[in-house]
Amino acid sequence: MNRLFAVLTALVFSAVSFGQHENHRECSKRDRFKNQQLKSVSLNVAQIAETEKYDIHFYSLDLNMTNLNTDVAGTAEIHAKARVDLDSALFELFQTLTITEIRVNGNPVVFSRDNSAVKAPVNALAGDVFEIAIDYNGTPPNSVTNPLGGSGMTNDNSPSWGNQVTWSLSEPFSAYEWFPCKQSLTDKADSCAVKITVPDSCKAGSNGILENVVDVGNQKTRYEWKHRHPIDYYLISVSIAEYVEYNVFANPIGAPQPILIQNYIYNNPATLPNFQAEIEETADFMELFYELYGPYPFEDEKYGHCMAPISGGMEHQTMTTQGFFEKGLTSHELGHQWWGNNVTCASWADIWINEGFASYSEYLMLENLYPAQKNQHMLDVHSDVMTQTGGSIWVQDSLNESRIFSGRLTYNKGAALVHTLRFMLNDDATFFSALQNFQNNFSDSVAKGTDIRDALGTAGNIDLTDVFDQWYFGEGYPTYSLRWNLLGNNLYLEISHTTSKPAVTPTFMNPIEIRLSRTGAPDTTIRFEVTNNIDQYFLANIGNVDYIVGIDPSNWIVNKVGTIVNDPNFTSLSSVDDQLESEFGIYPNPTDDLINILFKDSAEEIIVELTDAVGRQVFLQTIQKSSVINVSSISAGVYLMTLRSNNQKTLKTERVVIN
Repeated sequence: MNRLFAVLTALVFSAVSFGQHENHRECSKRDRFKNQQLKSVSLNVAQIAETEKYDIHFYSLDLNMTNLNTDVAGTAEIHAKARVDLDSALFELFQTLTITEIRVNGNPVVFSRDNSAVKAPVNALAGDVFEIAIDYNGTPPNSVTNPLGGSGMTNDNSPSWGNQVTWSLSEPFSAYEWFPCKQSLTDKADSCAVKITVPDSCKAGSNGILENVVDVGNQKTRYEWKHRHPIDYYLISVSIAEYVEYNVFANPIGAPQPILIQNYIYNNPATLPNFQAEIEETADFMELFYELYGPYPFEDEKYGHCMAPISGGMEHQTMTTQGFFEKGLTSHELGHQWWGNNVTCASWADIWINEGFASYSEYLMLENLYPAQKNQHMLDVHSDVMTQTGGSIWVQDSLNESRIFSGRLTYNKGAALVHTLRFMLNDDATFFSALQNFQNNFSDSVAKGTDIRDALGTAGNIDLTDVFDQWYFGEGYPTYSLRWNLLGNNLYLEISHTTSKPAVTPTFMNPIEIRLSRTGAPDTTIRFEVTNNIDQYFLANIGNVDYIVGIDPSNWIVNKVGTIVNDPNFTSLSSVDDQLESEFGIYPNPTDDLINILFKDSAEEIIVELTDAVGRQVFLQTIQKSSVINVSSISAGVYLMTLRSNNQKTLKTERVVIN
């Protein structure tokens, strides 16, 4: 079912004019769909199955276009390989575009057409390669000519800068509105070539390297682009306007050579000076993501931007289409080159692979380059998620464009989950190494959300199944409350939580941090594993706790705070602490090197973990029966020791001092 959703194509929707919003901080993809409910299906299930009988190798477009309208005329080539014996190959082209001739392997053929479904005889055996050349022309659909469609190609005027632009935006289902193609996420072309002949006053931007600029006469110029990396259908692009070119270079550590950032900016004397500093900052973002995510996937070609009057950006591979330049938008679209382009979601249900990580790229940019802004950014992300009580990151209705590009769920809750997973791994070196390995392992391919789950779980040696069931497939968020009591130097603590969608997700199982204020000592943040709606903890020798400063003080988890109560009668509802006191002993404390851990004979192994003041794990060992552990290699300081059973139930926590 999900595979059919992944390749079910060409839902027709109404276009909007983006020019009036071009300087607003919106994602153009979700803005264009947010009020759209009308859809129709271009291909039926049987036709989709036919498209799966061959693999795309190469797209070649040779088109005549202008910046004054959306008209297209020229030739498209589809190079493919038959998966099975194949009489004919089915592809898509919008029904109002006229096909004048189709040639297969250079020979004209008689083709058939059923609305947008086109079939050309190829007579190929399994494993044979074939080439289909389609001569076509016409005007792609828009909101005027077809109220139910039109977004693949748009023409509009920039109200801010006075430039008229024609540009493509094919995500998720609109590539067929301007060129013949197979709209399947799981079948990337190995490469593409895009040639656009335009008036001499214009430039035309596209994917990859600009190999030639040819004067073809009649006051026309042909721009010849070639991209030699795998690319999904919706990432192939064109943009035509009266542009000036402004280039900068990034110099990431470890890159074999500087990376070109090629920018096509409106030919308005005020536009480039207005955005120049922001454009140049793209190099800083490139150098940062190169370090965090691994090498830029297309560093042998380029990155760049083509301006168009849209309310955000579209991450066309190697050359983003962008309405303006602002650090959040620019870093988001650049992040897509790793998350969405190099590794693409395997179905629109898993759009989190694209948009969740691109949105988190905005946070990483702030964290590393504008650290004073990062906390408020994540607070805003979490606040937006909690404006409604439900909704999952995973997209159940993956044919609904407005749901695919939900700002609250796909973008913000998606980014928040990445943040939480980083917290759960509790080691940035491991987390970012896992992301880099993921980029390598899924390079030029597609991935599901569960692939991220498995990769991070393996890297962090933790089982993320429940976490994904609750935070990715599940709905809602927790509200945490605390009850606590200090008896002597021992702290009794109860963490309870309710959920905003209990019928769907009754429990959230993830770590949570609690910050304590202690007399004569700095505030102490302790990390607790939450596995139930009510969890109780006993912390021995914690010192004099004055009050609870906060729950999740660093904002790692989407949550609300209920009540925090100092209950002098609370010593644990189940008296678990009394039992643990009699069964476990940890001494000496403080210690210089060795710690004795004594407990009653048990066939069950005990996991011993030491974490520092900020929750980083510094020691992990599994023991059985009474044992002695050596902590001489750990730096002097105050640590939290946690004893857990094999099923991760917390048995005892105690503050340990290493001299």
